[in-house]
Amino acid sequence: MNEIIRDTQAAAAGASLDPQDWNEFRTLAHRMLDEAIDGIANVRARPVWQPIPDEMRAKFRADVPRQASDLADVYREFSESVSPYATGNVHPGFMGWVHGGGTAVGMLAEMLAAGLNANLGGRDHMPIEVERQIVEWMRALFAFPESASGIFVTGTSMANLMAVLVARSSALGTLARQHGIGNDRALLTAYTSKAAHGCISRAMDIAGLGTDALRKIDVDADHRIDIAALRAQIAIDREVGFKPFLVVASAGTVDIGAIDDLKALAALCREEGIWFHVDGAFGALAILSPELAPVLDGIELADSIALDFHKWGQVPYDAGFLLVRDGEQHRQAFVQPAAYLRREARGLAAGAVWPCDLGPDLSRGFRALKTWFTLKTFGTDRLGAVIARSCALARYLEACVLAEPRLELLAPVNLNIVCFRYRADDAINREIVADVQESGIAAPSSTTLDGKFAIRAAIVNHRTDERDIDALVSAVLEFGARRSGDALIETEAPPLAVQ
Repeated sequence: MNEIIRDTQAAAAGASLDPQDWNEFRTLAHRMLDEAIDGIANVRARPVWQPIPDEMRAKFRADVPRQASDLADVYREFSESVSPYATGNVHPGFMGWVHGGGTAVGMLAEMLAAGLNANLGGRDHMPIEVERQIVEWMRALFAFPESASGIFVTGTSMANLMAVLVARSSALGTLARQHGIGNDRALLTAYTSKAAHGCISRAMDIAGLGTDALRKIDVDADHRIDIAALRAQIAIDREVGFKPFLVVASAGTVDIGAIDDLKALAALCREEGIWFHVDGAFGALAILSPELAPVLDGIELADSIALDFHKWGQVPYDAGFLLVRDGEQHRQAFVQPAAYLRREARGLAAGAVWPCDLGPDLSRGFRALKTWFTLKTFGTDRLGAVIARSCALARYLEACVLAEPRLELLAPVNLNIVCFRYRADDAINREIVADVQESGIAAPSSTTLDGKFAIRAAIVNHRTDERDIDALVSAVLEFGARRSGDALIETEAPPLAVQ
């Protein structure tokens, strides 16, 4: 018997994936952490972004690793071949897309969450309570009732999809989950503006409603949905037998950061008996700034709100969130009884509503911890000040553009997004964007507004300041002069780090 026990113990020891030498592992782990912290602390010493060399890319076409490798060797490959070629949104010069910069605090929280390895699909454990705490905080911030529910998801694209599904169930009843969307033979129609994010169309596709069922309404001069046109389209659809069920407003459009008239939309939806959802991917968190919160007037009347903590909230990716006014309607859209998910009166399986009742995922990571750490460590006042600061920097960039005759402002600056161009044709401006990105000085993106190619600067990173704006403007002017053949100008852009 003792021999069997010894053999079993030996086999178990060989099967474990824990380090054989914990002290050696600890030393390397401390080095990894120190170098990760150094990377954030010294971020300005390196390019915002740099192209991936062919030889580096080729390394990631290798065969499946059949044999074990030393952890130090794997980390060395990461340090040499992965880390230098990341997106660059940690850098203050990253202004291309609405990507948050993350924080060192959030990085540590992500490490702690990985150590717990908690599955937040359900059951009775403290990580679930951390997520519920943040749901309570969001209820309070957006003045939602106590009956409201919330859940962490990958991002607002998923949150918007889930809002479509909740609105669909609300319109058709829960039997639609069993019999399909043709349950009451109604053709559902949804509404959003032509400036809304493309994920709304995608959500309609995935939900089985079809992209043709999404009416894209014209926008006004401020790029907000035209409410008169919306009202008229709803009336037309009702007249021909369609069933309007959802209006999706934008709190921060993807192109220029415009915010729809949320209060007027809420009143229209109440009048028409239509679900009112707000896509607040980044703009909803303006609620944290007393200076900016008034632009969200009416968001408290929404039936659901989608937002990303990993944008203006500066939480490391990913941390999306859906808040629903009627928690029971939310639950009815997703709950699915199963014997292996039975709730008990006591023990680990205790509890009533589990997160898996509020969304499609049963296996869920502990996204709430890095958000909890961020909110607790910095507080909403400081995070709100960071958000207001990014909008002030956008106004600074706007002033720089207006003061420079070689540049042209293409849209009003609503929040933190500035769309402008070098006074040249689209082809030259397209090259300027790529030139600036490849220089490592800054990383703007692009869009098209009123048929014109635009250089788009979205200022989200809490590390960004005036010198980063100046560097972007100088780089655009320099590369614009080169591309258009104008006289070269002197730039004050910071030199690139040694590569």
